[in-house]
Amino acid sequence: MWKAVASNALTLFIVLLIAAAAVVAWGRNEFVKPGPLAEAICLQVERGASLASVSRNLETRGAVSDARIFRIGADYSGLASNLKFGSYLIAPGASMAEVLAAVTAGGQSTCGQEANFRIGIASAEVILRELDPATNRFVEVAAFDPAAGAAPADYVEAAAQPDLRYRVTLAEGVTSWQVAEALKRADFLEGAVAEIPPEGALAPGSYEVERGSARADLIRRMTEEQAQTLAELWPTRAEGLPYASPEEALIMASIIEKETGLADERAQVASVFVNRLERGMRLQTDPTVIYGITKGEGVLGRGLRASELRRETPYNTYVIDGLPPTPIANPGRLSIAAALDPAQTDYLYFVADGSGGHAFAATLEDHNRNVEAWRALEAEQKAAGGDGGVTGVQGE
Repeated sequence: MWKAVASNALTLFIVLLIAAAAVVAWGRNEFVKPGPLAEAICLQVERGASLASVSRNLETRGAVSDARIFRIGADYSGLASNLKFGSYLIAPGASMAEVLAAVTAGGQSTCGQEANFRIGIASAEVILRELDPATNRFVEVAAFDPAAGAAPADYVEAAAQPDLRYRVTLAEGVTSWQVAEALKRADFLEGAVAEIPPEGALAPGSYEVERGSARADLIRRMTEEQAQTLAELWPTRAEGLPYASPEEALIMASIIEKETGLADERAQVASVFVNRLERGMRLQTDPTVIYGITKGEGVLGRGLRASELRRETPYNTYVIDGLPPTPIANPGRLSIAAALDPAQTDYLYFVADGSGGHAFAATLEDHNRNVEAWRALEAEQKAAGGDGGVTGVQGE
C-alpha cells in the first residue's frame, strides 16, 4: 500500500514538475515573442514610477499581453528596479523583453515633446515639437522668440509637464555675444552668464539639457567641446600651413565659416586664404571688416561702405596684413577641418555666383570676369525686387 502511495506521489510530483516547466516555458515565450501592439505608442515613465504601475499602463494600452508576466520577466532579468524616467517610443509588435529594455536602458527619451532653443546668426527662437508615434517624425507645435514677448500657451502647458525635454542648438557662425545674450532668455536655465566667452571658443551643435541646468555649466560644455575638436584636428593638419598656433587656425576657421555655408566649398575657401597668406597678400574679406564694426554684437544689416573698407581697425583685412587678432565667430568642426586641411588649388579670389555658392579664380583677370557676371545677375535680382551683395575676396 505504502509503495503504491509513494509511487502515486512521485508520479504527481513529476506531473507538477512538467506542468511547472511548461508554465515557465510558456511565460518565457510570452516574454520574448512579438507583442500585441498594432501601432506605435509613446510611453511616459514618471519620476518614481513603480514597475507595477508601468506594467498595468502597458497592458491597458495593449503593449503587453499580461502585466504579471512583464513584472516576472523584469524580476528574473534583474531589471525590476531599473526604471528610468522619460518618454519612450514603443514600436508595433515590440516584445516584452524589448519594452523592458527601452524603459530601463536610460539615456535620451525617444518620444514625447521637446523644446529646442535654436540660437542663429540673425535670431533665436524656441521650437516646441512632438514626435508622432505613427510616423516617427517630429511635428512642430509652436515657435516663438523669447525676446519678443510672452510664450504661447502650448509652450507654457508643455513646460508644466515633467517629461518635457530641452535642447539648445547653436548654429555655425554665431558669435559668443549672441550666444551669451540668447542664453539669458532661456527660461529653463538658471544662473548668470558671468562674462562673454572668448570668440571662437564655443562649439556649434546641439546640447541636451535638463530644466534648471546652470547657464555657466552649458557654456563650459560648449567650450570643452570646441577645445576637444581643435586638439583632435590640430595634430592631423596639412604640412606647411601658415599658422603659428591652433588659435590662429581657429581664427582662419571662423573666417571660412562666415564666408560660406556650403560644406563642399569650405576647403576651397580655405585654399584661397592660405594661398594669399603664403604670397603675402592681404585677406580682403568682408566678414572681418563687419566684425570690426559690430564687435560680434548683432548683425550689421546693411552693406559695407567704402569708408569702412578704408578705415583701419584690427579686423579690417583690406588694411592689415595677415590674420585679425581673434576669431570673428564660433566655427563648426567642418570649417576647422578645412582650415587645417585646405584644398590644393591655385585660387586667390572668389565671389558669389548667385546659386548660394562662389566662383573661384586664380587670376585677377578671371576674377574680374566673375565679378562682372555676378554684378549683372545682382542687377537682375534687384530689378525683380531681390537683394544682393558681393561676398568673397576682392581684387587688388
